[in-house]
Amino acid sequence: MTVTIKKLLFSSLVILCFLPLINATMALFMGICFVLMIGNPYAQFSQDTSKWLLKLAVIGLGFSVDIYQVIEVGRSSIVLTLVSITAILGLGQILSQLFKVKQNTGLLISFGTAICGGSAIAAMAPVIKAKQEEIAAALAVVFILNGVALFIFPVIGHYFALNEREFAIWAALAIHDTSSVVATSAAFGATAVTIATTIKLARAMWIIPYTLIAGVFWKSDEKASIPIFIVGFIIAALIKSSFPQYEGVWSSLTEIAKQLLVVCLFLIGSGLSTMALKKVGLRPFLMAFVLWLIVCAVILLLILDGIII
Repeated sequence: MTVTIKKLLFSSLVILCFLPLINATMALFMGICFVLMIGNPYAQFSQDTSKWLLKLAVIGLGFSVDIYQVIEVGRSSIVLTLVSITAILGLGQILSQLFKVKQNTGLLISFGTAICGGSAIAAMAPVIKAKQEEIAAALAVVFILNGVALFIFPVIGHYFALNEREFAIWAALAIHDTSSVVATSAAFGATAVTIATTIKLARAMWIIPYTLIAGVFWKSDEKASIPIFIVGFIIAALIKSSFPQYEGVWSSLTEIAKQLLVVCLFLIGSGLSTMALKKVGLRPFLMAFVLWLIVCAVILLLILDGIII
């Protein structure tokens, strides 16, 4: 197959993902199948575009959220957030030693698992003076596990007959990236999207205090900052909450954002390759997988037992 035909097919699928008939799961599956069977003719473009497009989509989804819900969720779940984040970081450090993973790589994976994936990793990396290969390994692991979550979470959620609220809580606390939380919950229902996004964004605000603490231990002069897309999401939610009379406009923007997310997932799927899997290495992946598996299972059990509601 010529490069021209590959480019034409790839472009056609991207355009197809802009149509409502393609959902998030389908888009991700299409992207993965395309790169494994044909190869991505726009590998660098897919990687670069998916990053900012995902952030733009998450910002747009802010128009579906009430800012007062974000504040209330953050206020009412302080204890749960502190305990869970600290426990995951502690468990991650234990597992990184058991699997003999480099300290910085283990911390980045643990921090990404505990709070919000790639954004948390990007914020923590300069504070602990992580090397480029350590950052790449952590991001690659998170990327792979996010893709797995998109497929298995809805299936498990339906198997255990979780309602939309229960599924949203599980997704928000157990899936790494905010964008993946949104995409996964979208496959479960509109209510799940709103609740999951609200919880995840409230949780993401804890990037700052934890990176500041890390800076003390690592004696770093680097200052952590709130990821721009989180600020954008909050501003969008604030605008929506302040001007409810324009609900039609906010709904339209939300629908556009959801479809942008579908396109992003195709680009993310098409960025996965066997080469990317090899770069991660077995130990960091096993450490991250075991940590994530424990987190997913414990949170699900707590939800099923009614401890987390």
